[in-house]
Amino acid sequence: MNQRAHPHSTPLTAPPPHLYGRWKRDPLLTVGTAVMRAWFPAWRPLAPLRPTPVDDGITRVRIVGREVVAQDENVIALTLAAAEGDTLPPWRAGAHIDLLLPSGRMREYSLCGDPADRDRYRIAVRRIPDGGGGSIEVHDALRVGDILSIKGPRNAFPLAVPGHGSPARRIRFVAAGIGITPILPMVTVAERLGLDWSMIYTGRSTESIPFLDEVARFGDRITIRTDDVHGLPTMTELVGPVPDRDADLAVYCCGPVPMLESLRRHLADRNDIELHYERFSPPPVEDGSPFTVTLASTGERVEVAADESALAAIRRIRPSVPYSCRQGFCGTCKVRTLSGDIDHRDNILTEPEREAGIMLTCVSRSAGGNLTLDL
Repeated sequence: MNQRAHPHSTPLTAPPPHLYGRWKRDPLLTVGTAVMRAWFPAWRPLAPLRPTPVDDGITRVRIVGREVVAQDENVIALTLAAAEGDTLPPWRAGAHIDLLLPSGRMREYSLCGDPADRDRYRIAVRRIPDGGGGSIEVHDALRVGDILSIKGPRNAFPLAVPGHGSPARRIRFVAAGIGITPILPMVTVAERLGLDWSMIYTGRSTESIPFLDEVARFGDRITIRTDDVHGLPTMTELVGPVPDRDADLAVYCCGPVPMLESLRRHLADRNDIELHYERFSPPPVEDGSPFTVTLASTGERVEVAADESALAAIRRIRPSVPYSCRQGFCGTCKVRTLSGDIDHRDNILTEPEREAGIMLTCVSRSAGGNLTLDL
């Protein structure tokens, strides 16, 4: 029944009549009402309502381990434990955390430890000299004993276990360079569950590939090849041997954008092969048109090319503008639009936020005309 169209008309201020009319009021409900009227006033002082702490999603962690995990010394792994000695929030293979750096930067790093370990998180960070400064800060400023804040874990790259979320019978892992970080926990889980899996691990050179000693324990299940010795791998080599149809294969890939795009095109017509992938770089802009962004605080006008993001254009004159994932799912670059129509291309904003003019500059664009941002 529609409550709004047919509102209740019986005021429940007294116990109702007995169901069979033997008494004016139902005796059981009369006694219950009397007990409750006495009980609640007496209990209230003994159990007062207290405000609950606000969960801001931030966990304080301490760096308890730091090691170089690539021969070229450009990749370090940090092991994190709860600052207060508690267990850490659970996570599943493919998850990442947001690392809140002392400088105020926020960067996302995949968890590359064992999902079964509730006492430790592990991340790995490659030094990128010409990046946004986050990796350099991690390498040069963070030491064992430092306390940091993190958000998460969150998972945008989950592993669907064959028979439990995936119709595939086999799994093929493809990792390139630092792309090993979300793949490594998946390999650990696949081995633990006794799944049929294999992996190809590529990189520029043996010196640049992290965790070589760790993956060696899986033996010939993992093929390691480097560009300086074997050349660039073909898509067929990445996928491995598969029949012309009914492959029943799931491919999990993490690496540079050109490799991911080539693999996606290679498997576009294979309905019998699942493709799951995660980027560490911004996706290419599709169907983009040039537009102008005006920064409201200064009146500066920034030209955004058809093949670049608004964030990339803004960073040319505001290098300190906050950002992290550059893929539209972390929300770090969220900003309010004061004028203009938005072409939303993210997957996290709510409808009220969009109606309020909020946009993510890393992926969203102008729907036509120029935009004025509250920056």
